[in-house]
Amino acid sequence: MRNFDFSSWQAVLSTLFGLALITVIGVGVRLLAMQTIQQRRERENRQINERLRTLIAAYKTLGGSFTGDLAVDPFHLRDLRRADAEAAAADERAGSDRGRRIRDAVEAALSDIILLGTEEQVRLAARAANELAAGRPTHVHELVVSLRAFIREALVLDPVPADVEIPVQGPARPSSSPGRGKGEGGGRDGGRGGGAGGMGMGAGMGMGVGLGVHAGSDDDAAR
Repeated sequence: MRNFDFSSWQAVLSTLFGLALITVIGVGVRLLAMQTIQQRRERENRQINERLRTLIAAYKTLGGSFTGDLAVDPFHLRDLRRADAEAAAADERAGSDRGRRIRDAVEAALSDIILLGTEEQVRLAARAANELAAGRPTHVHELVVSLRAFIREALVLDPVPADVEIPVQGPARPSSSPGRGKGEGGGRDGGRGGGAGGMGMGAGMGMGVGLGVHAGSDDDAAR
């Protein structure tokens, strides 16, 4: 207060203007800092959410099955074509499409984990990728367990109870392609619809012709 000059109206106005200017500058700096911090937090949240979304999708791909053959088949179709025994190769080709789709999905999931996973997950994913590249059947249950623990911790969920026994998990089975039932049913329905339409047109034409003949006979009788 000692530095403020209230000796005249000009001095009072100058003092008030200075106070207002300082206040506006302080509020502006604070708002700018808060906006910068908020944008940084939003960007970090988006990155965390995208990372979690990707790892959850990888977990579903790698650990979506509890039964059947839980190992990833590393063989490619070109390797199957080089098989010496034709009968064995034919049998393998019959089931190669499903194995190929599983292998492709697992490779994509491993690639995502190597990019966004923790150090432990990157090591496990790299080991699984090396086993696939070497042509050895690959199990990913250990990686699935690590992903499950990380995702539950990131979502602030309690860890899986120690007394709960979870079966060994493996890659999810690809969904089967839709059958032809709908198309065939649609064709049959369309045929029935076409027949009904034809019947309707025939009935309409028959009634029209009949009415025309009847009207002509009435006119002749009147004459």
